[in-house]
Amino acid sequence: MEPGNNTRISEFLLLGFSEDPALQPLIFGLFLSIYLVAVLGNLLIILATISDSHLHTPMYFFLSNLSFVDICLVSTIIPKMLVNIKTQNKAITYGGCITQMCFFWVFVELDSFLLGVMAYDRFVAICHPLHYSVIMNPKLCGLLVLVCWILSVLHALLQSLMVLRLTFCTHLEISHFFCELNEVVQLACSDTFLNDLVAYFALVLMAVCPFTGILYSYSKIVSSIRAISSAQGKYKAFSTCVSHVCVVSLFYSTGFGVYLSSVATHGSHSSSTASVMYTVVTPMLNPFLYSLRNKDVRRALKSLFGGKI
Repeated sequence: MEPGNNTRISEFLLLGFSEDPALQPLIFGLFLSIYLVAVLGNLLIILATISDSHLHTPMYFFLSNLSFVDICLVSTIIPKMLVNIKTQNKAITYGGCITQMCFFWVFVELDSFLLGVMAYDRFVAICHPLHYSVIMNPKLCGLLVLVCWILSVLHALLQSLMVLRLTFCTHLEISHFFCELNEVVQLACSDTFLNDLVAYFALVLMAVCPFTGILYSYSKIVSSIRAISSAQGKYKAFSTCVSHVCVVSLFYSTGFGVYLSSVATHGSHSSSTASVMYTVVTPMLNPFLYSLRNKDVRRALKSLFGGKI
């Protein structure tokens, strides 16, 4: 490749976690296991939700959508990483990198929006129980999911188009295991001010706003639970939120942590290691968090397998 700027680059290099050949089989086995558990776990949640009529409610409708998005998220990242390790080739094409980046943002933003919608669902169920079936009707639920998809796709396309306008240098090594937006933008030789401006604006709109909505919903939920007179009633109301609170805490704490660390330490492997939590580990843990704490899901899974689990 000729020195200097080159807008028609052919590929990037994904450095991953370690260049030590002795660690590659361990990393391959670990991420293959995580991928299989994440896909199978979320697929079971979807099948259980579809097969059990008792789970045909707004909460489980949103949960099945979240599981589908989590399958897509890990499938956007891990397979390419496993292929690169197996073939000992760190390259990803320019088009492949932009495509991976676009789909990654679609599914990450969908995770964020769906968690916000699920918080609203719990808010209505606990604070307005008598009007729950009227407010959270199938039409509204479908519309909420559709809006989540539209906003996520538009944002991902915007971010991808902003990257396409950049001119890249000959140093095309990405200190990550996938084409992460900040890492790619840092490789550009052209001015990235507009990209940074759009990225920060989008972060506020697409992450901070849903998170603020979640905090507001749970502030109202806590107030309503405190007003319940019986301890059993408080426990029953709170138990419907525990799984969602765990998922929200894991997703947002790791997600915000990654971007705060990336600002402090550009291009370091610490950012890629931290990214594993919200891009890979969270989708893997979601099915366990919802099934282990939820008797309805456990019952549906037992029914799905003929009572063998």
